[in-house]
Amino acid sequence: MAVLLSRLGAFSHRRRLAVVLVWLVVLVAGGAGAATLAGETSSSFSIPGQESTTALERIGQEFGTGGGATAQVVLQAPDGATLTTPENATTVATVIAGLAELPGVVSATDPLDPAAPTVNADQDTAYSTVTYTALPGEVPPDQQDALFAAADEARSSGLTVEVTGEATQVPPHVGGPAEALGVVIALVVLAVTYGSLAAAGMNLVSALVGVGIGVLGITIATGFTELSSTTPTLAAMLGLAVGIDYTLFIVTRYRQELRRGAAVETAVALAAGTAGSAVVTAGLTVVIALAGLAVVGIPFLTQMGVAAAATIVFSVLIALTLVPAVLGYLGHRALPRRDRSTGAHGARHGVHAASRRSFLVGWAATVTRRRIVSLLLAVVALGTVAVPFFSMQTTLVQTQPEDSTQARADQLLADGFGAGFNGPIVVLFEGTGAAESAAQVSGAVLGLDDVALVTPPTPNADGTAALLTVIPASGPTDPATEQLVSDLRELLAGTAGVDAAVTGATAVSVDVAQSLDEAMPVYLILVVGLALVLLVLVFRSLLVPLVGVLGFLLTIGASLGATVAVFQWGWLADVVNLDGTGPLISLTPILVIGILFGLAMDYQIFLVSRMHEAHSHGEGPLDSIRTGFRQAAPVVVAAALIMFSVFAGFVPAGDATIKSIAFALAAGILFDAFAVRMVLVPAALALLGGRAWWLPRWLGWLPTLDVEGAGLIEHRAHHRAEERQPVGVAGH
Repeated sequence: MAVLLSRLGAFSHRRRLAVVLVWLVVLVAGGAGAATLAGETSSSFSIPGQESTTALERIGQEFGTGGGATAQVVLQAPDGATLTTPENATTVATVIAGLAELPGVVSATDPLDPAAPTVNADQDTAYSTVTYTALPGEVPPDQQDALFAAADEARSSGLTVEVTGEATQVPPHVGGPAEALGVVIALVVLAVTYGSLAAAGMNLVSALVGVGIGVLGITIATGFTELSSTTPTLAAMLGLAVGIDYTLFIVTRYRQELRRGAAVETAVALAAGTAGSAVVTAGLTVVIALAGLAVVGIPFLTQMGVAAAATIVFSVLIALTLVPAVLGYLGHRALPRRDRSTGAHGARHGVHAASRRSFLVGWAATVTRRRIVSLLLAVVALGTVAVPFFSMQTTLVQTQPEDSTQARADQLLADGFGAGFNGPIVVLFEGTGAAESAAQVSGAVLGLDDVALVTPPTPNADGTAALLTVIPASGPTDPATEQLVSDLRELLAGTAGVDAAVTGATAVSVDVAQSLDEAMPVYLILVVGLALVLLVLVFRSLLVPLVGVLGFLLTIGASLGATVAVFQWGWLADVVNLDGTGPLISLTPILVIGILFGLAMDYQIFLVSRMHEAHSHGEGPLDSIRTGFRQAAPVVVAAALIMFSVFAGFVPAGDATIKSIAFALAAGILFDAFAVRMVLVPAALALLGGRAWWLPRWLGWLPTLDVEGAGLIEHRAHHRAEERQPVGVAGH
């Protein structure tokens, strides 16, 4: 592979203008396609075949409802007054009439209609249900703005007016100030690492091209299939981080070859063959981990994984082709000015000698010398941070920002109608005598724990189906409400003569969370097994992969533990600009496992492969660890800081789903790079000594993945020797 990648790098260097033009054409074509073919994204998450999802579809068929997105406009009278006074009733009627005339609105219910009132017992709080022609998650921004403007205008009448519901959901944004700050920090880290602003800018631009192509491709795909609104943001976040890192690895090796006196074309070819091999291996690991989400069997999760994996593929291709092409134009300007002159070898020797006395070299010496203490400190620290993980709760019900109209509306509804009003549970009865069966079990339902109210059954037109609405006493994210869903299903399992199914947004959330929780151990076993196999092939060792995988498990525990402490418990909530605490979004744990797995293996491969290379060249156990650490740790530190900056940039202003995922990834990067790879791994390998590289004889048949590019170096040396050999001698 190293030889093939070296030839690809050399070709990209020779045909650099054509390579650059091809990628620019792809980028422009993607932009044109996104502008003309893009469709709407969806904000809803459901799993086909679940009881709750199937029942929702049946309700739409039996009752002719469903489909259109709805919003609840909540109205509250001034203190001490009611909405039923003549003056306030007239105001309410005027507001409702205005809502019905808004663009895209099919109907707006009258909360004071005697036939179907939606006003609380104190008659000071009511709500109107506004139904749109657009599907949930697809209400255009201009129609949402018109709804919010109508609410603002209605407040001038003296009533408190707030808006909530699925029709008010806004897709997550990409490219805000916080995300831009993360990119700026990444550029600063690159500039400091390279000592060259030109190299830093080239690195960042190359990564942005890869991310741009990937995200534009996803945008085009929305015109042909329904994708989650979170998908492009997740792909952009991950693609930008790994794109910068993969380019960093190749450019760093290119600079090393230039410092050794290689010509530009030779340096490009060697960098593409050596560092490029590690990039392909690391990228393949991330792609498999993301595409492996398909084994969970949840469509929207599969879409997220495949879309992000496709973006990673573009990032790898950019690193292997566009980066060598641009390096051809950059030449020696990739080096700091002091290293570009022909007399720079002495200066380079001084820099190299100084690097031996650098902080990281001293760090490696201390960790390997105090290996037992270092190992215990790393394990205890990560284990302590992981403690909150064991109290993790997940849900699909997003907590609205406290200062938003949605949060204020939800609070008004909870105060006026009870906490469970925001998370009603719907029971669908189908069959002959459905309404009678629903009436018969309503008493038993009312007797269940956490039930505040059971409405009378609502039959459909031909009497073959009926709906029973159950209002819990607790809120939609409360564990008691989740338990109520299970209790209802257990109670209704014995209903004879009709089919009964529990549904509603709360039930869908419970079902998705349960499916993801059940899938997470299976997926964790899959990625851990993959890690073991991959690392055994890379390092031809059993104990080194075991150390790496155990470190990864500590990273996952600490990452999710820190996320639970902040987002569920509220610790340091102000630091991340958290609007409200509550259970984690159900997608967070399994996505974090998949993404961090790939990134952790990146660091393991880039760091330990240099140790393995030194060991293969005859250095002793401790010396090989310190040599490999000295060579790879600076790049891994820079890569980790860049990853952290990019992920952290999505935290302060991100939507609820992206915020928790980005925080978990940013925390995981810090834990994995600086606690696991910089402390635990070298300490454990030093403790194992020469046994670390032991491989049983019965595994000797395994193929060797030459990620260090030793085969390429050998190939080039042999080729040069043949070129220097006289023709007559060659004939012998």
